[in-house]
Amino acid sequence: MRYELVIFDNDGVLVDSEPLANTVLSGYLTELGHPTSYDESLRDYMGSAVHRVHDLVEERTGQKLPEDFDSTLNTRTFAAFQRELVAVDGTEELLGKLVADGVDYCVASSGSHERIRVGHRKTGIDQWFEEEWIFSSEDVGRGKPAPDLFLHAAERMGVAPERCVVIEDSPLGVEAARAAGMDVYGFTSMMPADRLVGVTGHFSDMSQLPGLLA
Repeated sequence: MRYELVIFDNDGVLVDSEPLANTVLSGYLTELGHPTSYDESLRDYMGSAVHRVHDLVEERTGQKLPEDFDSTLNTRTFAAFQRELVAVDGTEELLGKLVADGVDYCVASSGSHERIRVGHRKTGIDQWFEEEWIFSSEDVGRGKPAPDLFLHAAERMGVAPERCVVIEDSPLGVEAARAAGMDVYGFTSMMPADRLVGVTGHFSDMSQLPGLLA
């Protein structure tokens, strides 16, 4: 493999959380008087940290979201995860192949550490990740599309950015990876390929990824 480190986004790449999370988010925003469809939630917030929700709502309406917005959103999202969350098809097989091939990997997610761990435990992929291989936007000052999170992950894992490859499914994540000077492959299970501008390549099934990275 021509890369020393594979950096995975989490939501929508390792765990199939985007449909659940955006259903909850769009419903909650609508309930608060900010009508948001599921598709609009995907368009505006997929791949971003929660501060982007606050920023866009205030920018568009001049209103601030409630102080307990984050905690309520987390409670509702985690409840949905506990009911329905599954790993993305082929995730464990892919991680097993990386381990067998001696390729280092980590996760760098816009979600909180708690969200990442809740999802990993529910789907059983927690067995594939040591604590020091998990990075969140909470660890840096700016989330995606800024490059900070990916650069932080590479530094902590001891790999130069140009030797890293990012696996992403959102335009914001692709933009962040490119800004970090990393190759990035776009997973098109939810987002059309033409929305993932500037990627090194596309794939629609996890079984295709090893061949792309070789």
